[in-house]
This record gives sequence, structure tokens and C-alpha cells, in this order.
Amino acid sequence: MIERYSITSTPQQLTERFSVDIPEFYKPRYNAAPGQLLPVILLYSKGVSFFYWGESPKWIKDKSISEKWINVRAEQINEKPIFQKSLKKQRCLILCDGFYVWKRVSKKSLVPYRLALKSRAPFSIPGFWEEYEDENGESAHTFTLITIRAHQSLQPIAERIPVLFNLEKEKRWMDANSTEQELLSLMQSETAEQLDYYSVEPRINSIAIDDKSLILPAPPADQFGNLTLFD
Repeated sequence: MIERYSITSTPQQLTERFSVDIPEFYKPRYNAAPGQLLPVILLYSKGVSFFYWGESPKWIKDKSISEKWINVRAEQINEKPIFQKSLKKQRCLILCDGFYVWKRVSKKSLVPYRLALKSRAPFSIPGFWEEYEDENGESAHTFTLITIRAHQSLQPIAERIPVLFNLEKEKRWMDANSTEQELLSLMQSETAEQLDYYSVEPRINSIAIDDKSLILPAPPADQFGNLTLFD
């Protein structure tokens, strides 16, 4: 499961990459986590929206099981009607420039790693969005990102990774005329040759911490601060 990612690009970089205007209140996130408001681009939209990742605010009374989803497995999209509906009408792009995985080095120890394109350029992750409404008519919007089994070259550190999109894949994903088969064909895993990965500080475990130091390389250490030789 992918539980953290980063979006640290400047507004100018995002505008150039995605051809959208970035709101003034946008700020870089080095430790984007479920339940936070994060930037997405919706199907049929040319602007950026800020939706909650996977969870509705506590004041939402319409508690659907889907509000707890932060990841959708690509191979399950064809298995559940709700995903098939989302694939047709509720696609989105999650703006991103890196994501985190936790490598298991023992039964109780996990070491965090950050993965990013070798160019460090921003990219997107495909996802689905949803709307929730309470009895007073107040609504909130959420999103979930799509994951796939990691390429064999990445298996030493991650079982699953997000689907990563370049500009060409984004155009096909956001094309209202794309068929279901065409959309599902985009669900491919990146290889280690396309990505750079390195261990980061275990401080990434705390969602209360969100600063630039989190994306810097650090000696491999588990959540208890113990250095490990299993890098």
C-alpha cells in the first residue's frame, strides 16, 4: 500500500508540466498523507482541485466503506462495479514528484525509501475521485490512487508502487473517448532503470512532520532509529 508521496515542485514547474493554473494557496508537500487536501486534475477539467486523500472529514455523516480507500489495485478495477463506474466517469490525475515505500528488513522493522524519476521532474499518478454528502447537504471530495505490482527490478524494496504517468499516458487517461481496454492498458509498472530510489529518515513516519529534509537521502534506518545493513 502507498501511504505517502511528495509534491514539491514549484507552481511554475507544475504549470509548465500540466498546462494548468496553480492556485495561490498551493504549497509543497514533502510528506503528503491520507486525509490531507492535495492537488488533483479531474476528467473534463482544465484546472487544479484540492481533494482529500482517501478519507472524508470527520463531520461527514454518510459513512461509506469507500471513504477509507487510499489505494485501488489496478488488477481489481474490472472486478468491482464501483471501480468500473469510476473508470468511465471519475478519473483524475494526482500531481506528484516522488513517493515512499517501506522495505521490510525483519518481522518488526521497516526502512523507508523514496522513489522519484531520475530527472526529478514532476509526474502524475492516475486515480479516481468521489463525492460525499451529509444530511445537511454539505459535501467533500476524496480521491484514491491506483497501484500495481512493482516490477521485478523493484521487488527488493517494494511489493507495489503507484502507476506513473508521463504526458502521453495522461492525455489518453484524460481523453473522454478512450475505451476501457485502452485505459486499462496504461496500468504498467516502471522499472528500476526509470526510477531513482534511496533510503530516507524514519521521520517520514510522522504525518506531523513535513519539511524539505524528508526527501534527502539518509542512512537506512528503521522506525526505531536503528541503522540496518540490509540496504
